[in-house]
Amino acid sequence: MPDMPNLDLISGLVTPYKVEVVQGNVVTQEQVAQIKTGMSRNQVRDILGSPLLTDVFHADRWDYVFTIRRQGTEPQRRSVVALFDGERLKSLDTGGELPTEVVFVASIDAAKAEGKPPKLSLSEDQLKALKAPPKAAATVEPAAAPAAVPARTYPPLEAP
Repeated sequence: MPDMPNLDLISGLVTPYKVEVVQGNVVTQEQVAQIKTGMSRNQVRDILGSPLLTDVFHADRWDYVFTIRRQGTEPQRRSVVALFDGERLKSLDTGGELPTEVVFVASIDAAKAEGKPPKLSLSEDQLKALKAPPKAAATVEPAAAPAAVPARTYPPLEAP
């Protein structure tokens, strides 16, 4: 039986691809601040989006569940429950503190910038020090303008 390669060596070199899984609706502090008790179901849906879970046995409960598993970042799971009394919102349970939009975006950014961010503008002295772009070569004029293309006519879509 031939010698097997050292699997510990191989496993350190090869890392499997992990699929990013994003499910549900992100609910942020800014969205929750817009929600007021007594709002209609449509108003809640306009702000938070369609709920991930609705149950025919619990018609007065909407569950907004958000999960994300992304390589290079910590997995996240949040659950927000909206309870209705008929067509009006009775309560909204956020299950704890929700992130702001800025904090959420920063938390899913796998490529964290290291060091100082690049400078995106030049000073007046740097602009003056730049060389003028080379002049474009003279373009050759076409000998004659192309003939006009006749307009197309189409039959009517429906018979008269």
